Amino acid sequence: MQEDPDKAKPAPASITPPRIPAAAVQKLALTLDRLAANGRLSYCVAAYADARGDTVSASLHALGLDYLQDQTQDAQALSPSVELWGRHLEFAVRHLLEAERKLCVAVFERRPEAAAACFADIAARAGILDFLKFGRAVADAKKDPIKLLRLLDVFDSLSKLRLDFNRLFGGKACLEIQSRTRELVKRVVDGSVEIFEELLVQVELQRKMPPPADGGVPGLVTFVPKYCNQLLGEQYRPVLTQVLTIHRSWRKEAFNDKMLVDAVHNIVKALEANFDTWAKAYEDKTLSSLFMMNTHSHFFKHLKSTKMGEILGDEWLREHEQYKDYYSALFLRESWGTLAPLLSREGLILFSKGQATARDLVKQRLKSFNASFDEMYQKQSAWIIPDKDLQQRVCHLVVQAIVPVYRSFMQNYGPLVEQDISASKYVKYSAEGLDKMLSTLFMPKLRTRRTASMQIRNSNGKIASAVTGLQRSASTLQ
Repeated sequence: MQEDPDKAKPAPASITPPRIPAAAVQKLALTLDRLAANGRLSYCVAAYADARGDTVSASLHALGLDYLQDQTQDAQALSPSVELWGRHLEFAVRHLLEAERKLCVAVFERRPEAAAACFADIAARAGILDFLKFGRAVADAKKDPIKLLRLLDVFDSLSKLRLDFNRLFGGKACLEIQSRTRELVKRVVDGSVEIFEELLVQVELQRKMPPPADGGVPGLVTFVPKYCNQLLGEQYRPVLTQVLTIHRSWRKEAFNDKMLVDAVHNIVKALEANFDTWAKAYEDKTLSSLFMMNTHSHFFKHLKSTKMGEILGDEWLREHEQYKDYYSALFLRESWGTLAPLLSREGLILFSKGQATARDLVKQRLKSFNASFDEMYQKQSAWIIPDKDLQQRVCHLVVQAIVPVYRSFMQNYGPLVEQDISASKYVKYSAEGLDKMLSTLFMPKLRTRRTASMQIRNSNGKIASAVTGLQRSASTLQ
């Protein structure tokens, strides 16, 4: 993992070059006049730019700017550096270079063209182009949803400094900086819109992917709601709206905030439509019910009291809570609910053929129960319910469906077989043992999480990249 470039670095205020006294500025101006009179103005400008450029560059690099040379193609790996980049760029422009421009104007007061050229040289030597180059590296990174957030970060930083850039670098002497900045803004806007407009299609493509074998919640179901909430949050919503508005204006089309909300709404609705397709992919109907219970529960819990949940509405959210309860009941009825009837008392309450016949019936029913229980327990031990509260609730219902019936059966008819020489074949469990076993079912295993497979494709249909690990994606969404 890349070290935090911000650690052990001096604060910006401590590395700002000391102010040059007014008297010294006057002396520099007088010296410049004499050199200019002797035809050595260009030499003086070069020497001044060289000295001040090195000073500003040293001040900036004291912050730790090695990350500016990072050309990785992974937007997630660039995430910590993008935050630093925004802070450092603001410091460089509004403090260091702003001060240098004023100093150039004072020193070259009677020669404004020389002041502009000198400042442009200082800015280049200080490394302003390296900042723009890093922004280009973010724009050129492989496409994935996290890259959209990083592009919005880059755009936001540039947008906040737009007036400063225009004031400092608006002259003819800074044409290269202007050109690189315009190119970066265009690539950031185009890249952001391309990813955003493909999100809906990419979610729809996931219907072809197999659901988790353990009945857990697909990585996409965890990622998309959190991601959409972040797009509509205070940090990114105004920036994304601005980016989309600019892009549409280039095509002479209108855009407004409602269009953004509708687009994100459609992404979540597309994800919801995937549920039924995934559920039908299971051969085991009880596992399908468990999957639907998990997925609807997760959807409800993680969208409730969020911006996206507010947009979708309480009625829509309640439907998912009701689906959770429906599939929970269906799962219990079709699986553990089939065991209690195996311990039926029919034929045992009043038996007329003697104790031996009753003993045989008890053995037969215990044998059937044990076989069905063992098969079901072994199979469902590989299944999970990721939500702790839901896991405990379902396990409690399973225990209530099995243990009281088993305890009552054994209290009434257990003595018929417990004294038998082959009792261990039939009395495999105590009621307490069953309670303990069933209470620990469906607990998530310590294992590598399945990766989210949301892929972004280029316009020619080729896969450009994929969202890497779900854990990494989620950790980026702070």
